[in-house]
Order: sequence, then structure tokens, then C-alpha cells
Amino acid sequence: MAGNSGFAELDQAMDRAVADGVFPAGVLLCARRESIFYYRAAGRLGQTEPAGLDAVFDLASLTKPLATALAVADLIQRGRIRLETPLGQILHETRDTNKAVITIDMLLRHTSGLAAHRAYYKQVQTPGRALGRPMIRQMLIDEPLEARPGGRECYSDLGYMMLAWVAERLSGCDLDRYVTDRIYRPLAIERLGFIPLDAPVPDWCRQAAPTMDCPWRNRGIRAEVEDENAWAAGGVDGHAGLFGTATAVHRLCREIMSALNGSGARVLAPGVMKNFIRRDPGRIRVAGFDTPSGNEPAAGIQAPKTTIGHLGFTGTSFWMDPASGLISILLTNRVHPVRENLLIRTFRPLIHDLVFEAFKRIKPL
Repeated sequence: MAGNSGFAELDQAMDRAVADGVFPAGVLLCARRESIFYYRAAGRLGQTEPAGLDAVFDLASLTKPLATALAVADLIQRGRIRLETPLGQILHETRDTNKAVITIDMLLRHTSGLAAHRAYYKQVQTPGRALGRPMIRQMLIDEPLEARPGGRECYSDLGYMMLAWVAERLSGCDLDRYVTDRIYRPLAIERLGFIPLDAPVPDWCRQAAPTMDCPWRNRGIRAEVEDENAWAAGGVDGHAGLFGTATAVHRLCREIMSALNGSGARVLAPGVMKNFIRRDPGRIRVAGFDTPSGNEPAAGIQAPKTTIGHLGFTGTSFWMDPASGLISILLTNRVHPVRENLLIRTFRPLIHDLVFEAFKRIKPL
């Protein structure tokens, strides 16, 4: 899309980000609830292919709020689980370990005591759901805790890998199928889903934005999850693996926002979602989502305290404010060709501040 009348600052910022090497390709979508007021693609997906509005990106850790946390919310809504339920009541593998007392709420809010990350993939000889995933899950069981469950807050991929296991044990099906059948398809959301290693790449994902040139896999990555642990587990896990377009993310954000506002939600229960975003004193995160924090939050310094969202390692992010209805979605492949490019850290707060400025100027929709 060439531009959006009245939003020259956003146009210029996106173009400058490509020129300065922040990312090769990016899409920015801004809306007030269902009404999109800015939607633009910048850069290229390959050597010659311009990025389009329907470009598909590896959403990385946006998987946590947009797949795993929503699967848990649906299970709570169905009465299969509670936030207070401990792992020992769900996963018999944890019953004789110090992980048995970790609750679903602790996992969602990153207070489980689990480490942030471990390179489990290096010990997996055969990636996939059949062999790689069971190996990784045994390593999760054997993983020492770094803190007392319910104590300090530590952002943890491992916690969401545990949550995927919980969702699959309770639902009897894989996470990708569960969120598609229970959430995405009922909302008529297309171009949002996982790419399992044991299945053909969906047609809508074939031209996904390339990510890193992976030294471990010894090839460039495209239409395949960038995160190595998720790849070793078969392409589907609780912390990473989701792919999608900005439009698809927007539709899902609208459903979350409707649930939080108590009206218009089609599949998510308002009571459950409102409990998710309850912020405990002294904590940065809520259940499933991040909030603006620190002197230079990734959501921008203008983000209201009611804002929730998340970042993705590949250069993706979304932020939404249920109070005002603002939804801001930035999808990029900043890891292409190398992860060491960290310019996105400066760009994210800059672009989201510009979005908030633009939002102030538009007439009520």
C-alpha cells in the first residue's frame, strides 16, 4: 500500500526503517476496534518481491497470547481447568517433582520459577512431534527451578511450553488443531496458524517473510518456525510457531477487546479474559500478556496503563488499549538474515508513539 492520507509521519517512519536496515519487510496496521485507519506494507520479502498487505510473518512469541493463553482461557471457560489448578493435577509426570505445585496462573504470569530459556534443541537428534517433542517435555520435567513457584517474575518460554502440554493433555488434541477449531475458525480468521513439520506447508504460508539464515539448520528459513526449540518439537509449541498476517491478528485482537469490554465477543468469555488482565501488585505482566513498563516501554511512552500486548523475537508486536479501542500491530522479519540486528528495539517505541499521536488526531469513528 503506497500510503495513507494524513499519516505522513507513519509512512516516513516505515520507509526509513527499511532504508536503515531495521527490517527488510514490515506491515503496520492501526485500528480503532474494527475500523482500520492505517494499513501499510514496506520493504521486500525477497530480492525482488515487494511486501504486500497480506504478507505472512513468523509471529514468534505472539504465539503466547494469541494461541496458548487463549487455548487455556477456552479450557477455563469450558470448566476443564482453573487458574488455581496445579500442574500435579493435570500432568501426572510432574506429581513427584517440585513442579507439581506450579499453578496455571503462575505459568501464564511468568512466576512459575522456571528459567527463561534453555537450548533443548541441541539435544534432539530427530525433530518432530513423534520424537522431538517427548524428549523436550522430559527435559522440562528434569529442569531445575530457578526460583520458588509464585515468587519472582521471570519471562519464560519454558512456562508456555508447559502450558501447551497442559492444553493438549486436557483437550486430547495438538495445540494447533485446538486453537484453529475452537477459536480461529469460529471467528472466520484465515491466514493464522502453525506450520507443523509433519504436514505440507499451507498455500497461504508459502510466501511467508524469510527469517534468519540458521547456522544450526545450515540454511535460510522461510515458511518454517524460526525458534529452534519449537522447530525441534515439530513446529508447534506454546511459546512460538504461530504464523499470520496483520489482518488476522487484528481480527483476533478485536475478539479479545470485545471480551474485555464485556460485549460482542463470539468465542471468548468476558469473565475469563477480565480475570486474565488483572494486574497483581508489583508485577509487570498479566496472564498471557505484557504491559508497558520501564522508562522506555516498547509500546511507547504514550501508551496508557490499560494497554496490553506482546513482543515477538522476529520483530513482531501488538498493543491494544481496551479503554480507547486502539489496536496497533507491527509485523516484521527483523531477524533476516541475522538475529544480531537489534535496531527494532529503538524503532518499536518510536513507531508506537507515532501511532498514538496519529490516533489522537483522527475523528471519533
